[in-house]
Amino acid sequence: MNEQLPTREMALKLLSESGCSRRVIEHCKTVTSLAVQIAEVSKKNGSDVDVQLVEAGALLHDIGRSKTHAVDHGIVGAKIAESLGLPSPIVSIIERHVGGGIDIDEAKHLGWPIKSYLPETLEEKIVCYADKLIEGKRRVRIRRTINKLSKELGKTHRSLGRIEKLHEELSSLTGDL
Repeated sequence: MNEQLPTREMALKLLSESGCSRRVIEHCKTVTSLAVQIAEVSKKNGSDVDVQLVEAGALLHDIGRSKTHAVDHGIVGAKIAESLGLPSPIVSIIERHVGGGIDIDEAKHLGWPIKSYLPETLEEKIVCYADKLIEGKRRVRIRRTINKLSKELGKTHRSLGRIEKLHEELSSLTGDL
């Protein structure tokens, strides 16, 4: 990667200066711990993953929560990240971490700029997945997240299948973390 990634300290400072609550910052730190663990195991098992990018992206994934806790916090966060001059791979991680990702039809339905918000790179997938395994500062099983989202969105919502697919893909890279 050519662009300079923020250090852990700089990312935490950006969260604080953007107005994220202590609760959001603690959540980001917990997601980061798990995401880095997933990335390191994936790398050890032969995957080409940028662990530093995962760390920086995971720390900043919820920067949009400094302005909103709605589903569009990913888009809001991406705009904040762009305004701060953060590297585009970090902007993409922030933009694509919501749910199991948001497809073009869902983006249209939500009134978002029409494009895909599905995680594509391994780094994006790792941060998105780690975020689904953390509630606040607590690690939860993927089944709990899926059940919770099923109640909120409906049992047939497409994001549930995407989260299952992320779980299968990343579990195959890491085993049972």
